[in-house]
Amino acid sequence: MAKALNHSVIRAGLETLYFSGAHMLLRPLLAGVGAILTLHHVRPPRPDRFQPNRLLEVAPAFLDALLRDLRRAGIDIIDLDEVHRRLTERDFRRRFVSITIDDGYRDTLEHAYPALKRYDAPFAVYVPTSFPDRLGQLWWLALEAIIARNARIGLLIDGVERHFDCASLADKRVLFEDLYWWLRSFETEDELRRAVGDLCGRYRIDIARYCDDMCMTWEEIVQLAADPLVTIGAHTVNHVILNKVTDRSVRTEIQMGTAVLEAALGKKPEHFAYPFGDSRSAGPREFQVAADLGFKTAVTTRPGVLFAEHRDHLLALPRISINGNYQALRYTRVLLSGAPTALANRFRRVDAA
Repeated sequence: MAKALNHSVIRAGLETLYFSGAHMLLRPLLAGVGAILTLHHVRPPRPDRFQPNRLLEVAPAFLDALLRDLRRAGIDIIDLDEVHRRLTERDFRRRFVSITIDDGYRDTLEHAYPALKRYDAPFAVYVPTSFPDRLGQLWWLALEAIIARNARIGLLIDGVERHFDCASLADKRVLFEDLYWWLRSFETEDELRRAVGDLCGRYRIDIARYCDDMCMTWEEIVQLAADPLVTIGAHTVNHVILNKVTDRSVRTEIQMGTAVLEAALGKKPEHFAYPFGDSRSAGPREFQVAADLGFKTAVTTRPGVLFAEHRDHLLALPRISINGNYQALRYTRVLLSGAPTALANRFRRVDAA
């Protein structure tokens, strides 16, 4: 119920900004010089009523409409090298958008790529190398499957066996939200992975199959990377929450992920995305490691548009999430105005702390 209410509040806020015209009035002050957009899945809608990860997917038709809208608006769609150039050289004559897609799902090749190709739109794909190696753990998808398939869930919490009823759709939604953030609350990545492993073992979920079913193979990534429109960026090896691992592990995850991509593609990635990417997942320590390793840019999922000041924070760039719960062009237009993220950031232009 709380989550549904939150979506309703956000949607109402976006609607108010759009239909009042306030986003147009505020755009000259708040829109900055451009924006980096985030996508994950681009695929046909699923019929399932229980879709807690729906925020991570948009329909191919919506992506097509978004690209058409950007072209009609005269906004430049540029790659990350050009983002870097415009920020460092302070070339802000034209507004721009850069499109990024996280995780290397197969639907990027099957559904996103054809649309982006039609509009001659460059884009970046950030690949955690354990996913094409078929060793990754897409635990948020496993959690969805466990709750979807069961009416009652049992697990060990703080040494105590607890059980949760989740027969109804409402109960499933609440339980997913509670367990997702319970897992995210662990101090270390190892604890999180052990808890997920316990759940998967109890409910006979083969977590490895999600890589097989959903992620591109190395051959498919090589095929995609051959197009000059495509930039392949680094995204660690194991898609870990970096602030839950040691200093050494942060460097190893980023460095090894970069090295594997270079070996597979013959080119060292110059751009990086922090897994999960919010302030609870990556901060100044991770930004410094990305700088030490020589990346030109690194992106977070902290919400925001780009301002000239981001020239000094190229390893902590914000992005605008193209959220599956808000698939309407008016919402994207409002987001690109900078008004919602300015409010969320209390009008700070840069959030890099």
